[in-house]
Amino acid sequence: MRRKSFEGDACPIARSLDAVGDWWSLLIVREALAGVTRFSGFQRNLGAARNILAARLRTLVAQGILTTASGPGDNAHQDYLLTDKGRALLPVLVALAQWGKSNLFEPGETCLEPLDAQGNPRQRPKPQRPSPKALAKVRFPVNSQ
Repeated sequence: MRRKSFEGDACPIARSLDAVGDWWSLLIVREALAGVTRFSGFQRNLGAARNILAARLRTLVAQGILTTASGPGDNAHQDYLLTDKGRALLPVLVALAQWGKSNLFEPGETCLEPLDAQGNPRQRPKPQRPSPKALAKVRFPVNSQ
């Protein structure tokens, strides 16, 4: 079943939804704003099926929301980077987060904030890989039955 295209619609909301109207697209943009650039990072953080994620990334690139670049020093990987058009979606995501927090969360329920204290997109922490020395010190308990 093909969905209707609003590409030529006179309504800016309809055209916007044509470009980023499915939930995966906005979640990919959220992750990109938080510093994720690799396919594996998007997949790990979102849990999307590979085929769905690949299709959405292609669409976002075709729409000019993301662009691709070779990974640093590694031509085997491709980075997905936000364009100005993609970064311009930040206020949309903030407004959506504010609406969701006000209307879909119980008072006192924990929710993630999309911006840091300075109003910048919250960055995902880079995973820390333990050094070989630190790994050598790890001791696993032995089950003595």
